[in-house]
Amino acid sequence: MRDHARRAAPSSVPPASAFSGAQPVRGDWQTVSRLLPYLWAWRGRVLFALACLVAAKLANVGVPLVLKAVVDALDTPEAAARAAIAVPVALIVGYGLLRLSVSLFTELRELVFSRVTHEANRTIVLQVFRHLFDMSLRFHLDRQMGGMTRDIERGSQGVSSLISYTLYSILPTVIEVSLVIGYLFWHYESSFGFIALSALVVYVIYTIRVTEWRTHFRREMNEQDSRASTRAIDALINYETVKYFGNERFEAERYDAELRKRMRAAVRSQASLSLLNFGQATIIAVAVSLLMWRAVAGVMSGEMTLGDLVLVNAFMIQLYIPLNFLGVLYREIKQALTDMERMFRLLTEKREVADAPDARALAVGRGPEIRFERVGFHYDAARPILHDIDFVIAPGTTTAVVGASGAGKSTLARLMFRFYDVSAGRILVDGQDIRAVTQESLRSAIGIVPQDTVLFNDTIRYNIAYGHPEASREAIEQVTRAAQLHDFIEALPQGYDSPVGERGLKLSGGEKQRVAIARTLLKNPPVLLLDEATSALDTRNEQAIQQALRAAAAGRTALVIAHRLSTIVDADQILVLEAGRIVERGTHDALLEAGGVYARMWAAQAAGELAA
Repeated sequence: MRDHARRAAPSSVPPASAFSGAQPVRGDWQTVSRLLPYLWAWRGRVLFALACLVAAKLANVGVPLVLKAVVDALDTPEAAARAAIAVPVALIVGYGLLRLSVSLFTELRELVFSRVTHEANRTIVLQVFRHLFDMSLRFHLDRQMGGMTRDIERGSQGVSSLISYTLYSILPTVIEVSLVIGYLFWHYESSFGFIALSALVVYVIYTIRVTEWRTHFRREMNEQDSRASTRAIDALINYETVKYFGNERFEAERYDAELRKRMRAAVRSQASLSLLNFGQATIIAVAVSLLMWRAVAGVMSGEMTLGDLVLVNAFMIQLYIPLNFLGVLYREIKQALTDMERMFRLLTEKREVADAPDARALAVGRGPEIRFERVGFHYDAARPILHDIDFVIAPGTTTAVVGASGAGKSTLARLMFRFYDVSAGRILVDGQDIRAVTQESLRSAIGIVPQDTVLFNDTIRYNIAYGHPEASREAIEQVTRAAQLHDFIEALPQGYDSPVGERGLKLSGGEKQRVAIARTLLKNPPVLLLDEATSALDTRNEQAIQQALRAAAAGRTALVIAHRLSTIVDADQILVLEAGRIVERGTHDALLEAGGVYARMWAAQAAGELAA
């Protein structure tokens, strides 16, 4: 048996299962701790980037010191007469080299660390993507896809933002502030250092307090943004339904209501930001004014040189810009952490259906035996779906399941694929409990033609080849002929490269169903699940497809879920479900002779066809 689903995952990507038992992320430090392993995997580049960062800041602080030396060298009685030789050339050269060094080390840091950022981002997003496919069908049915994709998108941006702001802005600012304050304490009166340090402390406390206060405004804005995105995507996906009922204005009004909520949240967020920015500017202005006043007083008293005044002013100019943006950066970092938390929370979602620790690959032949032993199932404990289902599909035979809508027919297919685990009993494939084998190997052994076929927004060739991505052109054309689809495709202007549109909406229901049949035939699995496989076909095509499906099922084990009883008269066994229980079983002729539920269904359908 070919196992097309098996692909070697990148070695740098830990398996999503490693996170299935993780605890929920709580707080910023927990979020950061989740990120650190991804960065530490590139520890060599990280350490080199940090070394470049420190070197750049040392050079940056050295620039005002050289400028002070130049000014002091010129500030002498003889300076005007001997300016050409009094100003040391080495100082000018050193000044230029320090300026160049700042740029050199900064660019080196960004060049070296760029790959770390992108690799960490790629690995995390890929891990979330894989983990979402490991979640059960119940998880996805309970989620709104628009909001979840926005969470992933913002979380991805949050990773890049956090790394960028921390390494390129916050950490350099902390290093530079520490160097400047240390220099002021060491070389001047302690008042200089105390003014700068006090201003920094007040600035940080004010920034943190106000930012924490306004964080919930930003979170509210994000939540409203996700709701608006979900509303828009849901309406656009259901474009045809909206047009059928003429509800364009209704959907626009619903979307506008969400946009208005987002707008109000954004206005509140901006108002709180303005308050934060004004307070920060006030603290910086007061600190700079006090330092310049002390420097001017020192020069006038002779305690400081003109170069010292220039030095203090240069220090303040260098610190003013990063300090002015420190609040913005802190807010962005907090937002990045919030966005990352929402994305990491997806990784902490526990899988309802998981492989057992000792799970092994399913071992099957061409037509395995399938056995349902006293299977019970419920989505909700208060509403059981299946009761004590017990039957065997002999190797290489076809079993059909019929019954009214809601009887539990499609649930059997979902249990076979382990989209859910049974609530009671067990399902065996060639004597192997499907809960004891890997889901990957189980699903690679089963091919399904669903009643509602949803296609990828790609070409017809891509959608057919999805059953076996490595298949040759000849193999693809062979299965399309079997599915009565080849002539239709060849008649299209772009042939097999024709796009099918979102969810395959450019194709009719019958055409989509034939694409589904073709890709299942291409997969060539030992087990076939046909869930109303010909429900969207006309009578002529249905008969041709039925022949193709019967040929495909030959030698394989098949479970057919049918509404039209005429399509399953040749089944080796027919099960009649009613309210989640098997009420009759047997061949078509035997069930007609019994005169029970199946016979009444057959008579009702026959009468309906005659009336039509």
